[in-house]
Amino acid sequence: MPTLSKRMKQAKELVNPTVTLPLRDALKNISKFPKVKFDETVELHFHLGIDLKATDQAVRGTVALPHGVGKKVRVAVFCTGDNVQKAKDAGADHVGGADLVTKVTGGFMDFDCVVATPDMMREISKLGKVLGPRGLMPSPKAGTVTTDVVRTINELKAGRIEFKSDKQGGIHVGIGKRSFNEDQLVENATQVIDAVNHAKPNSVKGNLIKTLAVSTTMGPGIKVTL
Repeated sequence: MPTLSKRMKQAKELVNPTVTLPLRDALKNISKFPKVKFDETVELHFHLGIDLKATDQAVRGTVALPHGVGKKVRVAVFCTGDNVQKAKDAGADHVGGADLVTKVTGGFMDFDCVVATPDMMREISKLGKVLGPRGLMPSPKAGTVTTDVVRTINELKAGRIEFKSDKQGGIHVGIGKRSFNEDQLVENATQVIDAVNHAKPNSVKGNLIKTLAVSTTMGPGIKVTL
């Protein structure tokens, strides 16, 4: 059984596992946790009431965070023709067509998000085994396969994030940094919660979100009242 660090023990002492708190109070408690040497990400952890065997009950979507994610987002764009210069002018970090596909195949992964134009998807399919496991495969549902590369790049740079239910029926997503003030975290979190509820599949009966918790990268979870 792993031994808890002194810092984690101190943090756990501030959390009552049997109590759920309103969102703002839960985020306020996080600010009391002992600090670490880096600016931790504040995360939401959803447990959804979906049938894991039903493919039509997967939950997926995107949401723009009012205050961003608190870090520079590196965007790679797969495109050709006039879109190459448009993507560069919009601030994309890496732009290319077949040449960028070859580069990524060789191990290059210096990006956080991937955008592609529809005409590049045949080439992109070669990267399924590389991008898929990392959740980076562009998708029309996520809005990352698009003809409007400028708008998509701007949204990603400003703090648009993607969420997707996993094989355990959970969604885990960062909503900002611990250095954010309380109002910024509450507003970002509220946007994500609303977006997840809005993405509820028609075949799901009752409430989509069964439980919700908030935590920091290195801290324990605090249950949030729904």
